[in-house]
Amino acid sequence: MRKIASSVSAVCVAVAGLTFASPAAAAPAPAAAVDWQPCTVESLAKAGAECGYVEAPLDYAAPDGEKIQLAVSRIRHKTPDAQAQGPILVNPGGPGGSGLTMSLLGGRVPAKVGEAYDWIGFDPRGVGSSKPALTCDPNYFTYNRPEYLPTTPEIEQANLAKAAGYSQACGKVGGRLLEHAKTTDTVRDMETIRKALGAEKINYYGFSYGTYLAQVYATMYPERIRRMVIDGVVDHRNVWYRANLNQDVAFEGNIQQFFAWIGRNDKVFGLGASGGEVSKRYYATRAALAGKPAGGLIGPSEFADAFLPAGYSQSRWNAIAKAFSLWANKQDAAAIKTAYDNANGPGDDNGYAMYAATQCTDVQWPQKFKTWRVDNWATHKKAPFYTWANAWYNAPCLTWPAKAGQPVEIDPAQAPPVLIISEEQDGATPYEGALEARRIFPNSSLISSPGGTSHSTSLRGNLCVDNPIAEYLRSGTLPARQPGGESDLQCKPAKKPVASMTAFAPADDPLEIMPRY
Repeated sequence: MRKIASSVSAVCVAVAGLTFASPAAAAPAPAAAVDWQPCTVESLAKAGAECGYVEAPLDYAAPDGEKIQLAVSRIRHKTPDAQAQGPILVNPGGPGGSGLTMSLLGGRVPAKVGEAYDWIGFDPRGVGSSKPALTCDPNYFTYNRPEYLPTTPEIEQANLAKAAGYSQACGKVGGRLLEHAKTTDTVRDMETIRKALGAEKINYYGFSYGTYLAQVYATMYPERIRRMVIDGVVDHRNVWYRANLNQDVAFEGNIQQFFAWIGRNDKVFGLGASGGEVSKRYYATRAALAGKPAGGLIGPSEFADAFLPAGYSQSRWNAIAKAFSLWANKQDAAAIKTAYDNANGPGDDNGYAMYAATQCTDVQWPQKFKTWRVDNWATHKKAPFYTWANAWYNAPCLTWPAKAGQPVEIDPAQAPPVLIISEEQDGATPYEGALEARRIFPNSSLISSPGGTSHSTSLRGNLCVDNPIAEYLRSGTLPARQPGGESDLQCKPAKKPVASMTAFAPADDPLEIMPRY
């Protein structure tokens, strides 16, 4: 699923070329301790964070061979050492999301409970400041791309050719990294980081795709887990082809809620007095852009992308509705271009490259486009907003230049109890994934927000959610597990935003979780 937030700043400039260290001649040594140095990223530097690198094998089947460098950050505990609770690794999702600044998350835990932990952010292999970092085609998400809806053979072929071209570009620059970009590789990297930290066990906080990392880690290394929080849960039963089709349906419900909210605020936005009217205005505007792109740049595909953040988080509703109004009513092309650029504009494609490198090789996707065509048109009938945009986003997997593997059979029965969090109408990771996680993690607890449509929003100020997180991190105590297969604690989601044509867009939050997964 699409990475919406802009890439997190890195410790240093990411390396595009894939040059590896020379193979080691001796047997592999234990992971060396991190050479911590002051971070240069402004937000991390202000927090007094330390940064460094952990060396890991490119191929864990050949641990004494080529090496990669994993960029890590640390904000140390502020409590006396006797009260410290050890390291807690944080992953923001993706795959392909930079997590270096996620060490800042501890400052958001209520009652200063986070100060008892060493918060560890890290850029997964191939991402951000880790070396090498994969970049295939920075112009892939430029303007005036093919229309998403393949109503003609020509549109279908244009999208297939574009996706195949991206796969080919990654094949030219990716080298052996493409063969070792699976979730299992990143999980083994997490274990390497644990060893480099000198910790017998780790704590973990994972958002979105980071919850799948958690499930795989809990299956492979259950004895190494102390405490674990997962928010916005991937359903392990559906990785990854089916998960994307399920996501399309979930996003449809969210975007219709967004349109209904715009309709209730017609006096502000002037886009229609009901959700149905706003929806018609959206699709009519999108179709018109095929013949005359806004500002000569924003066609129907870019216009659709500009709306996707509304499916992830209600915090973006007002800014997107305002941009829609300015274009539809005043032909303000700059407004809609800004909305697209904020959502998925041109630039370094590192996050997308590693998204594809991971999802396309975790599991074999259908290799015949006929299957994709049938499944996506069937889903489109129920969910026209996002289905074909999502299909083309994943289409490089049709021709990806690295062999796919088999996903891990998830079985965390030996893992300790974990805390699971989900809004019940999460579009990016539908709620069924959280219910499944509650089922398979013994004695765990699930906090849900009925009616909530936002994705991975814990530690964002909802104390009904955040206080139990703090208590779990403080003492290991979870909300009481209730009988049955539903959630154990229900919390109201955040209130819907106030509609305004004068409000500025929300300030960038370096910890906002709106990744592809």
